[in-house]
Amino acid sequence: MFEIVFLGTSASAPSVQRGLSAQIVMYNEYRFLIDCGEGTQRQILRSGLGFRRLDKILLTHGHLDHILGLAGLISTYARWDAAERIEIWGGQSTLDRVESLIYGVVLRGANPPVDIQLYEIKPGLLMEDDSFELSAFPVEHRGADCFGFCFAQKPRRPFLNDKAEALGVPQGPERRMLVSGQPLLLPDGRLIQPDDVLGESIPGTKLCLTGDVGSIEGLAQFVEGADVLVSEATYLDYEADLARQFGHITARQAAELARSAGVQNLILTHLSRRYRERDIAAEAEEIFPAVIVARDFDHFRIRRGFPLERIEA
Repeated sequence: MFEIVFLGTSASAPSVQRGLSAQIVMYNEYRFLIDCGEGTQRQILRSGLGFRRLDKILLTHGHLDHILGLAGLISTYARWDAAERIEIWGGQSTLDRVESLIYGVVLRGANPPVDIQLYEIKPGLLMEDDSFELSAFPVEHRGADCFGFCFAQKPRRPFLNDKAEALGVPQGPERRMLVSGQPLLLPDGRLIQPDDVLGESIPGTKLCLTGDVGSIEGLAQFVEGADVLVSEATYLDYEADLARQFGHITARQAAELARSAGVQNLILTHLSRRYRERDIAAEAEEIFPAVIVARDFDHFRIRRGFPLERIEA
């Protein structure tokens, strides 16, 4: 199960109702901040989530409307002792800009008050544990080193208690051994294999975010089968030429990606002030009905096999 909270859903510049790009993704003990536009720290406070354990920041690219909030956030972390260590992940050109912002503007030669670690993103697996993996995929936008992200629970095989009982497998660490893939030798000499007591593999929940993207070509392979796809929808189709000029896509294109990739739900963000929300939704719904136009502070719970759940504040 994943949760996602939208902190900022506006494109390029904030509006009265919408802040600049930022989302928080939560899974077990992990809390990831995806992008950090200007004003993000205030949005975090307004959301009620706070700063604790928010120590991993993933940047889709280095444009200012996605990174400028880092300056204030780092300063606040230092004052409030919100974290001892902060990881900032981005492409190399993004990290170069972040380094100039933090060390050249915020710190100005002083030692950082918290341990700041910069990690270069390359396409593929970024991190994993026993049940979860985070990967990055390249996207086409303006400039180099632009990425989207996928959060995925690893597939699991359910333990079949009835079969274990029939085979005489005792309760306790013996069953944990089988779940972990290790064979078990019983006192009577019988060797029990994991396949004897484990069911068919069940796919885990998958959440994908495109970031800013100028083309949907080739992206379906990365987001295929996602329970939720979060995509930008900066323009409407009648201004598709303008979208291409500025390296963005339309709501229609986002819906076409969702349909071709076989995702379950589409959430649209990075919205221009030039369009009405209902027009954005209507354009996408013609292609892909299961669409939501995100608003600031929308909070969703995502579980494989369950409807997308909106969590009310």
